[in-house]
Amino acid sequence: MDDMAASVTTADLAVCCSPLTGGALKTVAAERLASMFKALADPARVKLVSLIAASDGGEACICDLTEPLGLSQPTVSHHMKMLVDVGLVSRDQRGKWAYYHVNDDVLETLAGALSPRSR
Repeated sequence: MDDMAASVTTADLAVCCSPLTGGALKTVAAERLASMFKALADPARVKLVSLIAASDGGEACICDLTEPLGLSQPTVSHHMKMLVDVGLVSRDQRGKWAYYHVNDDVLETLAGALSPRSR
């Protein structure tokens, strides 16, 4: 992902991401939203978010994510890096293993960006 995607934070989302139908978005806001939608535009990454969210305690070890996808560990790590870079998931290193959890606030903000504005 590019540097802009890597810098997306929950605070950025709160400022930038009013509903798409709430008026014209500024370029920076549109770019931030697009980077998150781009990260979710791959079925493997959508499934990874789903697997993590459905895991016990809402977190999953990278070691538990390769088999369900049928992908190699380096490929899963690449997908996870993309999700982390845009803020959809967070990473916690514990010894040699990385654990991930879904950032619910970011997903809710992203979903809110698609909600029709209230009339």
